[in-house]
This record gives sequence, C-alpha cells and structure tokens, in this order.
Amino acid sequence: MVQPSAAGAWTKRPLRYLLEETGTFVTVAELATSRGLITEPDGSRVLELARTLAEHPRFHALSITDNPGGHAMMSADTMGTDLVYRGQEVIIHLSCKDWNRNALESRCWMLASEGFRNVLALSGDYPVSGYHGQAAPVFDIDSVGLLKLLSEMPGGQFFPGCVVSNYKRLEREVMPQYFKLAKKIQAGARFIINQIGYDARKMDELLRYVDLRGCKIPVIANVFVLSASAARYFHAGKIPGVIVTDELMARADKQAASPDRGRSFFLEFAAKQCAIARGLGYRGIYLGGHLRLEDYERIFRLLDGFAPNDWLDFAREIRFAQPGEFYFFERDARTGLSSPVVNREYLRSKQDPPGAPLAYRVNRRIHRYAFEEGRAGFRAGQKLYQVVERCPKLARILHGAEHAVKMMQFDCRDCGDCSLPEIAYLCPESQCAKNQRNGPCGGARGGLCEAGEKECIWARAYDRLKAYGQEEQMLDGPVVYRNGALRGTSAWANAFLGRDHRSPKASSS
Repeated sequence: MVQPSAAGAWTKRPLRYLLEETGTFVTVAELATSRGLITEPDGSRVLELARTLAEHPRFHALSITDNPGGHAMMSADTMGTDLVYRGQEVIIHLSCKDWNRNALESRCWMLASEGFRNVLALSGDYPVSGYHGQAAPVFDIDSVGLLKLLSEMPGGQFFPGCVVSNYKRLEREVMPQYFKLAKKIQAGARFIINQIGYDARKMDELLRYVDLRGCKIPVIANVFVLSASAARYFHAGKIPGVIVTDELMARADKQAASPDRGRSFFLEFAAKQCAIARGLGYRGIYLGGHLRLEDYERIFRLLDGFAPNDWLDFAREIRFAQPGEFYFFERDARTGLSSPVVNREYLRSKQDPPGAPLAYRVNRRIHRYAFEEGRAGFRAGQKLYQVVERCPKLARILHGAEHAVKMMQFDCRDCGDCSLPEIAYLCPESQCAKNQRNGPCGGARGGLCEAGEKECIWARAYDRLKAYGQEEQMLDGPVVYRNGALRGTSAWANAFLGRDHRSPKASSS
C-alpha cells in the first residue's frame, strides 16, 4: 500500500483508484491550517504532524481546510504542496466565499500544475472578523458551479468531492440537502463526505437515500473527535451546520469532570463512530479534531479491537437527535436505524400540503403566461423588447418601472440575471447571505440562515413548491451561473431576448 520512493518520500495509491477500483476502507485525516507563517510555532506543529501522518501506513489521504469557520488562515496549498512532493495524497478544500469565478479557475490551474488532484468543493462558511473588521463575502458561484468547473478542466485533472449536510431537524432543510446532493453529483462530484453529526440513524439514512436514488458514488463518514470545549462550541452554534444536542452536551460536560478531562471517553466515542461507519457500508472515515498522533493510534487500536457486530450496539448508543427531527425513512424497530420504507407521514404530507402564499400564487400565474417560452405573452414580450432595444430612453423608463415593481415585491437588487422563478419568487441577491442559486448551503440551523435570523430562502421555497407537488423538481435544470455583466440592466429584457442564464446559449456554455 505504501512504498518509499527513490527520494525517500512515501508514495500512496491515488484516492481515486482506492475509491473507484478497490474496496479499500479508506482513512482520511483533516488538518486545519494555522494563522500566521508556517515557520511560526502553530504552523510548524501542524506541518510536523502532517509529515508524520504522511508516513503512516494507515492514512490514505490528508485533507486540508480552506479558511474554516470563515476565519483567515494560512492557505491550504502552502502545507499541501510540501505533502504532495512527499508522495502523499492530499484533498484540498476549495471554497467560494473568498474568490470569484476567475480567481477560482486560476487556482484550479495552479493546483493542477502543483500536482493536486483531489479537491473538496465547498460554498464555504460566511466570513467573520478579519483584518480591520469583517471581510466582505464573494460567493460569485457556489459549490455546484465549482464542481462543474472542476469537472470540465481539460484532461480530467481533478477527482472532485462534495459535502452533504443531512443532520438537520426539519423536512424543509433535509430534503433540499438531498436534492442538492443529486445536483452536485450531476455536476461532477465523484465522492461524498458528510457533515459532522452524532446520530447513527442519520448516518444510515444518507447511505440508503443515495442507494435509493441510484447514485453509485462512494461516501466517506465524517468523524469529528469531540472535546468538552469543542462540544460547547458546536452546541452554541458557532460552526454553521454542526449540531451538538443538549443530551450530548450534558454527556460531554459530565466526562469533562474526569481526571483526563474526558479524553479517553471522546476517543472511544470516535472509534465507535468509525465502527458504525464501517458496519453501515461507508467507504471510509474522515477524522477531524485537534488530535495528536497518539490520539489517532488510540482510535485505531480501539477500532481494530471491536468485534464484527459491536457496531450495532454502538449505533443504538450514538443517536443524538434533535427534538422532532425529520427522517426520510421509517425507523427499523429491530436496529433503531432506518428501514427501507419511506416515512409514511412524509408521504401523507405530500398528498395534502399546506397552501402557498397568495403573492406566490399570483406570481406563478403571471410567469406562466408572460415569461414561459412558447406562450403568447412571451412572444409579445420578445417583440416589445426588440423595439425597446432601439429606443434607449424608452428602455430606461421600462427598466425603472420594472425595478420599482420588483423592489416592492421581492426586494430586488437589479442583478439583471433573475432567479426568482427558480426559487419560488424569493430573491437570492437580497434574501440569501450567500446568494445561493443552486440549492441551500449547509449552514442553516432550525431553518434559519447562518448569517442572521432570517429564514433560509430554500426552506421557504421548498414549502411553496410542495403546495404544488413540485418540491422534488426544485433543483432540476442546468447549473445556474449569474452573469455579472448583466447587473443594472433589465432582467425582463434579458429574459425575452435570451441574454440571461436561462437562455440555451448560456446553458450550453
């Protein structure tokens, strides 16, 4: 598996080969870079650990974060380049929060040139405090758009992966996550890592859902090794999308009172999660947390010492669900995990969903008759705006009227490349902190946006579309890229004249 090269470095088999050509249960360690120079104490400590893990035969890949939590950290490829040159398989995190599409494409060329092959595509956490205040987010494209960019790089340079966050409490959060996962796979994702979570039933559900939808793609289980301080941080909602329930927090506090501050408990807890992942059929484990080499070794010894069916007992133990948590599948009475039967209450709710708001119903009807291609209203709009194009003064008047109407109804920001029809008439420019146009990010908590107390627009869109039985199609269609060149122009003109992202030309480009 691991062979020293002539230069003395270690060469490991490609992650792509292990996941697609073998049945190897892979082990990945996540490494968070530090603030400051790599030569400073914190940076040197992480680099020394990374080099040690690179020579450890148990690890198949090392994964390096990209400004986690929205904080400015040392660039992932600074340490990653050192590891790649040593023959180590590296997963580089690449997020959209700090880079526009041109900068992301440039980074992709650089990463490919430096020998990086495995990229985890992320929308990214909303930026927090930075140099002289809070940094402005970018979010020019999202994880779906980035995956498509990676998959279309010449020569098949990258083995791109994605993240899914199904540890959510509400149906209106969970189901859009699954729909977006399907869109990520269509856009080019070749492996999946799930979000941090502590509920074996949700671990089981993810695999069952992927299998139900016929998605033949390897899934790696995220196992974050808790400490009392990390549990408190997660419990307080400081990391978007990561949940530590009151029950788990109480257990962590109790263990923190022990002489080793709960270290032995938390390492065993992580080893049990690894055993659950292996028993359920995950293709590997993704170990995160502030760990030392001896901590990893302790987890491996525990994992190797478990009996083949011990994981079933662990799955009954590690089931920290939120009150009223939604599950896509019915509970299996024997194991306490998921059964193959889809949640009956969920299916009943699809037969008699709540109604949609009046304003949304009206806007649907207007769109149907005026903006759907082939309709008489659309043909009339085309003819009108072909005339308007030749009359700049009239164009300004109509654009002003359009913006005034849309501002009152939707808080329109005049982007010129409108996604209102695709998000149930909710504006991503003004109502989504990350301007997500291909589905929700993973940061919502209890239906609320990670960057404030607003409801997630994708959760709201799910409810509106469910009233018409169309929620499962909410992310159908090509990947949406907003065209920045259209900002400040008439979205109606752009729609009628085929200049926005819905035009066949934009979809095929």
